[in-house]
Amino acid sequence: MKTPICRFDTLEAVAAWYAIDDRVMGGVSASRMVLDPKGHAVFSGSLSLVNNGGFASVRSPVMASGGAGGSACLLTVRGDGKRYKFSIRTGPEFDGISYQAALQPPAGEWTVIRLAAADFVPTWRGRVVDHMPPLDLSCAAQIGLLIADRQLGPFKLDLRVIELVV
Repeated sequence: MKTPICRFDTLEAVAAWYAIDDRVMGGVSASRMVLDPKGHAVFSGSLSLVNNGGFASVRSPVMASGGAGGSACLLTVRGDGKRYKFSIRTGPEFDGISYQAALQPPAGEWTVIRLAAADFVPTWRGRVVDHMPPLDLSCAAQIGLLIADRQLGPFKLDLRVIELVV
């Protein structure tokens, strides 16, 4: 069974997403999440290494509970050929542990990416954290998208829906 966590077909669904870019540490990268008039969200911006920067991200509180359990997340996306990370935070903290899983959807075509709970790695500020329990998807409090890894220049990731497989 699939339960939508976020369906990107209304302005309200996109309004809760906010950018957290390398500007928090003096960088100049920029990102945003907006609603495309065609009925999907767009995570876009530009990545720069100026002033030791190099990441752009957006984040949102989880608006719909997936209930108990959960084995995977499904993201319906259209990429630009670049690598992204989908992140899940299990607490409300701004700067806490983030479980991340990588995705690289094909450029220019809609696809469904399946990220199993076991694919998520606990990180803090981009560094892997040892001795953390595996991700429990039912505990998701915040979700996010991130681009980094020296992929300079403009980027664009389209999203239709993020679902939890229960």
